[in-house]
Amino acid sequence: MNLAIENLPIDKLFSLIDFLAVFFGGLGGALAAVRDTRYKYDLVGVTGLAMATALGGGIARDMILQKGPPLAFADPRYLVTALVGAVVGMVFAPRVGKTTERAIIFVDAMAVGLFAVSGCTRALNDGLSWLPSLLLGITTAVGGGCIRDVLIGSTPKIFERGELYAIAATFGSATFLVCEAFKLPREMSTAVGALCGFGLRLLALRFRWETWEVRARVPDDSEAPKR
Repeated sequence: MNLAIENLPIDKLFSLIDFLAVFFGGLGGALAAVRDTRYKYDLVGVTGLAMATALGGGIARDMILQKGPPLAFADPRYLVTALVGAVVGMVFAPRVGKTTERAIIFVDAMAVGLFAVSGCTRALNDGLSWLPSLLLGITTAVGGGCIRDVLIGSTPKIFERGELYAIAATFGSATFLVCEAFKLPREMSTAVGALCGFGLRLLALRFRWETWEVRARVPDDSEAPKR
């Protein structure tokens, strides 16, 4: 890790991670909206969904913390960063192909790791213990995607059987908090936590690791009680 990163104050490091997460969230949200074949989103639709993806989790986190207005509204740089990510996504979305598919996978995985760490960092900076910090890290990582899914009329993907998304966010958040518990430098904790969340998400997508369905077993006719 270079000297410039190591000498960053904690609040500056948090802002760097948060802005990166917002940018990748906006970029991924725009790419997903443009590629959605069910609906024909216009400029407003794509931008709105990208903004929801980029800022929704952080806004939910800040509303839970109740430490003033959400950062996305208090600091206009968050809105600008999300818009830049959305524009970049719209510019590159027409080039849909294998390269774009790989880019979407990479961006999505990167956003999970960064959002998880930024949520935990904000919670720790506000004096919360490890368990609330873990939950806020997960909320920050998956909140934007949940809001986006609700806006397009779908059940949030994290509630259905499928790819490791919330679990990847949990792993990244937990790894970051474990590093903090061992008193490692915040820069190292940040890098390790983000990479773990990113890595697990990427591996899950690459090898198609999925969660399993939890459903009550319904007896067939042969098992029905006789009268």
